[in-house]
This record gives sequence, C-alpha cells and structure tokens, in this order.
Amino acid sequence: MIITRSPLRISLGGGGTDLPSYYQKFGGFLIAAAIDKYVYVNVMRPFKPGIYLKYSQLEKVDLVDEVQHPIIREAVRLLDFKTPQIEITTLADIPSGTGLGSSGSFTTALLKALYAHRRRLILPDELARLACQVELDILKEPIGKQDQYIAAYGGITCFEFNQDGSVNAYPLQLNMDTLYDLEDNLMLFFTGFARSASSILNDQDKRSKAMDEGMLANLHYVKELGLRSKDALMAGRTSDFGALMHEHWEHKRRRSTGMSNPQIDEWYELGMKNGALGGKLVGAGGGGFLMFYAEDRNRLRHAMIKAGLEEVRFRFDFEGTKTLIG
Repeated sequence: MIITRSPLRISLGGGGTDLPSYYQKFGGFLIAAAIDKYVYVNVMRPFKPGIYLKYSQLEKVDLVDEVQHPIIREAVRLLDFKTPQIEITTLADIPSGTGLGSSGSFTTALLKALYAHRRRLILPDELARLACQVELDILKEPIGKQDQYIAAYGGITCFEFNQDGSVNAYPLQLNMDTLYDLEDNLMLFFTGFARSASSILNDQDKRSKAMDEGMLANLHYVKELGLRSKDALMAGRTSDFGALMHEHWEHKRRRSTGMSNPQIDEWYELGMKNGALGGKLVGAGGGGFLMFYAEDRNRLRHAMIKAGLEEVRFRFDFEGTKTLIG
C-alpha cells in the first residue's frame, strides 16, 4: 500500500500570470505558499485484475481507456500500465472548487503515488512538470502552473514562468519574525460558494491570446504587484504586504464579471472595516475562500463569524508532495 499527500495552497501575489497565454509572451511571476491542508491518495494492488477507483464516485473498469476520471485516466496511461491491476482511493481535507488548488494537489499526489507503486523516484521539478503535462497539455485545461508547482515543492516559494515554458522556483527569503507574522495574521474564511475556475480562467485565457489590451495591462500590473509583495515580505514590511493584497484584489476583480458577487463584496468590505489591512478571494475567483491579512485578528474573526463565515486555521507546509507510507 502506498499513501501520498500533497498540500493545498494560497497565492500571495502575482496570481494569473502563470497561464501559458500570458507567460509565453511576457513571462510570469508569482509567490505561492503551501498550507497544512492536504489531498491524500492511496494506491494498492487488489487481488483481482482491473482498475478500482474510489473518489466522489466509484469506478470499476478493465481498461485504462474506460476510466471516467480524466486525471486518473491520463496519469495511469502516462505511466504505461500494461496490465492494470490497481486500486486508487482519494481523500481531501477541504472540498474541491474552493480556490486552494486542489486539482493540482491531487495530480501531484496521484503521480507521486503511482511512481512509488512502481518503485521509482520522482523529484519535485519533474513531478510538477508531469502534473502540468497531464492537466495543461493532455487535458487542455485553461489553467496555470502554480498549483502543481507549489504542491510539489511546498514552502513559501517564488516562481518565474519563462517564455519557453521552463519554471524557476526558489524559496522566498523570510526571517522567522515575518514567517510567524504571516502565519498568525493571514486568515481564511469560507464563503460557502464552491465553483469551477474554468469559466473565469477560460475568459482570461481567450482574451490574453487575443492580445486584449485591458486584460494584458491588468496582468502586467498584477505581476508588478507580485514583485512588490516579494520585496515587502523580504524586508519584513508585512503591513505594506497587507495593503498590496487590497490593491491586488481591486485589480483582480476587474478581470472578469464572474470574479466576485455582491455578497462577497459585502463580506470583503465588512472585513476591511473590522481589522483587515487587505484581502482577496484565493484562486480564480467567484467563490471559495476569502483571505485577509489582519491588523486586529480577534475583531476580524468575530465579525466574519457573526456574518456566517467559517474560519479555517492553517500553518505553512514545507514538505510538499510526499510519500507517507510506501
């Protein structure tokens, strides 16, 4: 039996510049942080031939081509299982569609488990590249690369997305006071809205490919905000980082009419009036988690809970995708 886990993530700046439609022309940059909320994958060899899958649905098929789950189908096919006799079970701490990169986390955990099942070593860079190959190249999802890369690497990590498709990854250099400050003062609240990121990202993708001036100007500015966030955090200026989050959200909202809604806007304003220096929706937008940088944690927490939002507390994960049992 093999059990792997892969962390979910939050974006700290530059999100949206990791889509090929943007970085292939201009290069992208963002900061992402892995958190201690996980997707788990269990792989084992059953006694009977066939492919047995247990996720939100159950599948039992004889051939890889018959698998309905697209990521599992293409990942198993990628490893070229000649005579499939495998059982795959998945679990997650937080549901999909909530903006924390669960699809990329699932893909990296699955590939890590399949490699361990075959007694093969895979390092973070190759793991992230293969996960991107499955989701972006094979399945043609209109998504970026940050989810797969931060899940594979873990930590608080800077990513440069180069025009040739290569990715440079390096840890954000933070002193311990800044690290603890971020863990204490970054707060996540679930809006209750789960959504697919595809429609919002598909719109961004199409407009970027069409060289839409408004979309490109927005993404250029967001990339610059990511670089400014990096400088602020490295210098320990966490209050400045909070203000940059607010500026980032104001620009992110302009990308698509589906990015927010009146209820989310109301909650965001409530947070800003009750102890937050800045915040944004994590992920592509439209729902999921509101993340704030708090100046007054207790005041913000009480205001959000009173408004009906559930807080999810977290710490950072510095291990990335790993094998727990294998």
